[in-house]
Amino acid sequence: MTTPLGRSRYQAVRDELVANPKVWLVTGAAGFIGSNLSQELVALGQTVVGFDNFSTGYQHNLDEVVAGGEGSSGSLRFIEGDIRDIDACREACLGVDYILHQAALASVPRSIADPVLSSQVNVDGFINVLVAARDASVKRVVYASSSSVYGDATTIPQVEDRTGNVLSPYAATKATNELYASVFQRTYGLQAIGLRYFNVFGRRQDPNGAYAAVIPRWIDGLLKDSACTIFGDGETSRDFCFIANAVQANILAAVAGGEATNQAYNVACGEETTLNALFSMIRLGLAAHAPFVASASPVHEAARLGDIRRSLADIGKARRLLGYEPTHRASAGLVETLQWYAAQLLALQPESSAMQ
Repeated sequence: MTTPLGRSRYQAVRDELVANPKVWLVTGAAGFIGSNLSQELVALGQTVVGFDNFSTGYQHNLDEVVAGGEGSSGSLRFIEGDIRDIDACREACLGVDYILHQAALASVPRSIADPVLSSQVNVDGFINVLVAARDASVKRVVYASSSSVYGDATTIPQVEDRTGNVLSPYAATKATNELYASVFQRTYGLQAIGLRYFNVFGRRQDPNGAYAAVIPRWIDGLLKDSACTIFGDGETSRDFCFIANAVQANILAAVAGGEATNQAYNVACGEETTLNALFSMIRLGLAAHAPFVASASPVHEAARLGDIRRSLADIGKARRLLGYEPTHRASAGLVETLQWYAAQLLALQPESSAMQ
């Protein structure tokens, strides 16, 4: 598909979907990435089947999806179920054109604490989704992989065909997903594309729990005047990717040409930010909403087992074959994210603590 000068590939795809709506299954629809994907699709007039067991997702995320789609012709039909249940997966896949598979137990530390559960959800559950998609003649499965598959690879920036030895059970589950997706395409003709997410962040990312991601955890901690922990010296770096970029990559991957399938792609911004720099950015941005955070300092603890030292993506392949072009750098995405969390979290605090 040729895109007119000055018009992005993604905008062209959005226009085409509005004109010719499809049916999409989003697994993990009540979670962070899944709910943002669902909201974008519903707003574009698509029929979305949401699937989740609420192990890490929330009903209020689904409520926001429905509210965000008001005025559009799109719809959300929700099925509460577990991807470890093959019958539930089969029910969810009926009549579906595309699957955006986000359901998983994320987190390197969680997988180290319980590798069996991580494998049951991330590997066995993924195979169930593939089998159900194959049997329902789904056109394509786009699935969430992870930058953790690069493991101890020393190439910077990370390029898709140069992975190393994985460093955690979580990374092993995602590398296994890529192998199974490739086998299913070659054996059964089920088209699949993997997206290696690099530290996706944005609205609705859960700040609570032992395995919360760093950005929402620090935002929550600063606004509650609690200690924020940096593991290691803080010079560990990540390629932080705003949620709008991940949403774009999923939808582009679903409708890309056949030559783009049976491959995995980096989904990131192509820029490196250390944890020390990230903490300073969050603290400065939040100070505009809550001045009392301006003097906060992080607490340093020992580096965690399984963590990669540097993470920086080469996104050239996604640009070439998917038409992917990030709309938000990390700094711009952080501004929007901080505004959202400040509005959510400060509203819950007593007036006296919010004004300290």
